[in-house]
Amino acid sequence: MDASVELVKHLLRSVVHIHTNVSREHPSTRILGDERLGTGVIVDASGLILTVNYVVMGAQSIDVAFQKGRKAKGEIIAQDFDIGLALVRVKRQGLTAAVVGAADAVERSQEVVLLGAMGEQERRVTAGVVTYVGEFEAQWEYLLDRGIVSNAPNPGYGGGGLFTMTGQLVGTVSLNLNEISRSSLAIPVDFYREHRDEMVRYGRIVSRPRRAWLGVFAHVIEEGVVVAGVVPDGPGDRGGLQEGDLIVSLNAQEVGSRRDLYMNLWRHEPGEPLTFEVMRDNKVRRCEVKGGDRAHFFRQL
Repeated sequence: MDASVELVKHLLRSVVHIHTNVSREHPSTRILGDERLGTGVIVDASGLILTVNYVVMGAQSIDVAFQKGRKAKGEIIAQDFDIGLALVRVKRQGLTAAVVGAADAVERSQEVVLLGAMGEQERRVTAGVVTYVGEFEAQWEYLLDRGIVSNAPNPGYGGGGLFTMTGQLVGTVSLNLNEISRSSLAIPVDFYREHRDEMVRYGRIVSRPRRAWLGVFAHVIEEGVVVAGVVPDGPGDRGGLQEGDLIVSLNAQEVGSRRDLYMNLWRHEPGEPLTFEVMRDNKVRRCEVKGGDRAHFFRQL
């Protein structure tokens, strides 16, 4: 499928390259490194750029490069640690902003085009169709009620745009899901569109209940949910959870799936006590964990 050349040329005006430097002391560098490259999409002509949070999390400096060679310094103005989006602002006026659409209208088999940046002046595009719209869960305590999966691979670094063939931005491309099947996940732009005002005003989505965070990587095996890793000095680590633990229950509620774990966990707020029963070395052990705050743990230094 060939995307319209004129459409792509128009959309590329709103796509930027992001270069982030992060303090080596920031806890995110253990996984993501201290230098990150990403993509962003201009969503407001006054200088608002939408991207994925992992690109700018912990940033000491953010350099934004526009299509025609211009550059600007960026600053984080909002982060959503639950959904994984971030808003960056640059001090420039009259930018070409993408038309933000309604992702809830996206359906399976719909044609889409993905745009991303691979360098300051390098932009790439892929096209395909939406193959899945629905719940998406991942190992890093992550669950979307509605994710968008397409058979078009991410053409650049994370944070690019998923556009309809009418030129509307409907998703922020987060990551490639499988190099073999060449599919990618996009976070619906509705999360930004519906909460833009509070993100700009407060720096986060204040209307959503705060979620307790463990700091574990949860893998699904035949027996249930196993801890495949812990964030050093995170809540789970401090509470005694260990790699290899099979999670049996949380606050006396059976954990039969990763979704069970997340939904039970997110009924609690940061600071609340959490009692885990885990199977370790063929014995059931109890771990007392104080629910953490992911946004505070990964705050700017």
